[in-house]
Amino acid sequence: PLATADTPVDTATANGTASQPRIIVAVDDLFFLVKIRETARQLKVPIELAKTDRELMEKVEPPPSLIILDLNSIGLKPLPTIGKLRHKQELKKTPIIGFLSHLQADLKLKAQEAGCNLVMPRSAFSQNLPGLLRRHGLPETV
Repeated sequence: PLATADTPVDTATANGTASQPRIIVAVDDLFFLVKIRETARQLKVPIELAKTDRELMEKVEPPPSLIILDLNSIGLKPLPTIGKLRHKQELKKTPIIGFLSHLQADLKLKAQEAGCNLVMPRSAFSQNLPGLLRRHGLPETV
């Protein structure tokens, strides 16, 4: 069976590993949410959505392979949420990628200081989305 964005497949039996890569997407911008969902569906990469910071914090166990955050989100409180994520020992190695509107150098710096591994403008995020989802969302082939 193939995995879709809505139906993850247990790959433990397929490749001998215990963990299926998980990507958590915390985005409340409908345009970007649709774009991320559609790209994930085409690549057969399972994603989990979080609409609030509380929902995101509930979904990070077991640790995901990637967290994507909209740094302009109103409902997610991105900067405090990054701090909370980085405060959890088991999430120290989980990459957090944030995207924002152009010309927000101050927000970019604050996000990086809070613990965001990569911050990029929306246009660059859109261009790099397929590669990011493939890299973090597909099981590694041996």
